[in-house]
Amino acid sequence: MVETRHMASVTRAEIMSRYGLGRSTLEKWFRERAANGHPEPDGRRGQQLTWDSDAWHAWYSSRETQASVPAGLATRDQLAEAHGLSRHALKELWAARAANGHPEPAHRHGKALYWNAGEWTTWYRSLPAAREEKELLTLAEAGRLLGLAPSTVTVYASRPPKGWPAPAEELPLGGGRVRRLYRRSDVLAYAAQKG
Repeated sequence: MVETRHMASVTRAEIMSRYGLGRSTLEKWFRERAANGHPEPDGRRGQQLTWDSDAWHAWYSSRETQASVPAGLATRDQLAEAHGLSRHALKELWAARAANGHPEPAHRHGKALYWNAGEWTTWYRSLPAAREEKELLTLAEAGRLLGLAPSTVTVYASRPPKGWPAPAEELPLGGGRVRRLYRRSDVLAYAAQKG
C-alpha cells in the first residue's frame, strides 16, 4: 500500500500576504521558472493555482539567502516568531510608527523589508508593558502561538478546554458568524498553567 501525504497548498494571494510580495513579482518568477527553479503548481483551488507550501518556502528561502541579506536583519515574519507576536500586531505597530517610534527598515530587497533585529528588539522592549496585555489575537493566531494544529484550536470556541480564557471581544461577522479575539496575555497564562 502506498502512503499518500497531504501537503498544505497555498495560492498566490496567500503567498503575497504571508511573504509581503507583490503579484507582479510572483507572476514574473513563475514565468521565469525554467531559469530560476520556481516550483511547479501542485493543483488548483477554484480558478487559482496552488503550490506546496513547504516546497515554495524552501525555494524562496534559498533565493533570499542568495540575495545576500546582511547578517543581523530580520523580516516581519521572523520578528513575529522571535517575539511571539501575530503578523497583525506587527502591521499595527508599523502603521503607528509616527506615534510609537517604530524603527525604519534597515534593508529592502524587492518589496521585502528587513529590520535590524537588535535595534527592533530594543525598541519593542521599551514599549509600555500594557501593549502586550492589550494585544488581541484571533483564535487561529492564539493556536499558532501555542503551537496547536488548526483542527485542534477551531473546536476551542464551542468546546473550550479547562482553563481556556473567555474572549476579550466578540465581533459579529456576516452570516451569523462571530470572530472571537483573545488577550495574548490570557493565552500565555493558559499555556503556563498547562505546562
